[in-house]
Amino acid sequence: MRSDWQGSYLDGRTATRRPATIRLMREGLEITTGAEAGGTRVWPYRELRQTQGYYAGEEVRIERGGELPETLLVPDAAFLQSLHEAAPHVGLRFHDPRRRSARLRWTIVAAGGVLAATAALYLWGIPLLAALVTPHVPAAWEETLGRSAVSYLAPPERRCGDPALGAAMEAIVGRLLAAGPPSPYTMRVYVVNRPVVNALAAPGGYVVIFHGLLERTGTPEELAGVVAHELQHILRRHTTRAVIQGVGTGLLLMALTGDVTGPLAYGLQTARALGELRYSRRNEEEADLEGMKMLLAARVDPAGMIAFFQKMQKEEGEQPQALTYLSSHPMPVERIARLKSMATVWTGTPEPVLPGTDWPALTKRC
Repeated sequence: MRSDWQGSYLDGRTATRRPATIRLMREGLEITTGAEAGGTRVWPYRELRQTQGYYAGEEVRIERGGELPETLLVPDAAFLQSLHEAAPHVGLRFHDPRRRSARLRWTIVAAGGVLAATAALYLWGIPLLAALVTPHVPAAWEETLGRSAVSYLAPPERRCGDPALGAAMEAIVGRLLAAGPPSPYTMRVYVVNRPVVNALAAPGGYVVIFHGLLERTGTPEELAGVVAHELQHILRRHTTRAVIQGVGTGLLLMALTGDVTGPLAYGLQTARALGELRYSRRNEEEADLEGMKMLLAARVDPAGMIAFFQKMQKEEGEQPQALTYLSSHPMPVERIARLKSMATVWTGTPEPVLPGTDWPALTKRC
C-alpha cells in the first residue's frame, strides 16, 4: 500500500493551488505544505467529504469546512484505493475505484433499460432523464462538451485577439466570480468577430460574445450584466441540461456513464443545439435573479444590466439584428421590472468595473 501522495491544497479563500504531500493514516490525512500555507495539518476522515473523483480520468477532490471549504486535489485516482486500504472503516464516505467497473456495467444496463422503457414516450422521456442526469455529471464532462462546441462556435481564426479586449473580458469575469463561492469551472469568455447581436453560454464554463452585441454595450457594466446572466446559465447547468435534452440519446447515454471522451464527437451537434437554444421562462428568470445577485455581490452597478436589457426590449421590432439575442433571451416587461425592484432595495455602493477605460473605443478593437 502506498502511503504518501502528491497533490494540491487550496485554503478556501483564494484560488491559489499549493503543492502538498498527503500521508494516509488510519484516522485521517496528514497534509504537508510550505510554511507560507501553514506547514503540516491533520484532517480527520469524519470531517471530510469527497466531491469529485468518481469517474475514470477525473481528479480526486476532497473538501473540509463549510461554504468556503479547504480543498485537496489529487490527480491519481489510485489514491482512493490506498485510502480504503489504510482506513477500511471509512466505508462509503470515499469512493473505492475497485467498484468502478461494476458500477459502470450496472449504469449501462440501467441506462439501456430506461431508454427502452421510454422509447414510446420519447417526447417526455428524454427531458425527464436530462433533468435527472444533469445535476450528477462531472464538471470535466461538461468542460469537454463545451470545448468541443466552442471549437465550432468560436473557431480560433474568428476570435478577437486584441490583448486589451481580452484583458477586459478577464477582468469582468474575475470581478464577478471573486465575490461568490468557488466555481467548479474555469470560466472563459471569447469574443467572436461576427456582427451578430448575441451571446451564449456553453457547458463547462464557456461564454461566447459576438462582436455585434459587444458594440451594442455602452459601458463595461452593461456587458458585465450580460456576462453575469450567461454565467448563471452555466453555474445552474441550464445549458448542460438543454444540450443533453436537445442532442439526443447518444449524448444522454454518455452523461449517464460519465464517458469523458465521448462528448468530443458531439461538438458540431452541440454547437447547433446552442445556436438554436431557447431557455425556459423559469431558467431565464433564475439567470436574471442570480445574475443580479452576482452583480450586487461584486459591487457592479446594476443599472448597466437593466439598461442593456431595456435597450434590447426597445429595439425589438425596430432593429432586426437584435432579434438573434431576443429570440433566445426574450425581454418581457415583468422581467425588467423585477430587476429594477432588486436594484432599488440594494444599499451598497457600486464601484467601476474598468475605471479609466474608453469603452466605446475598446469595443471596436476586434
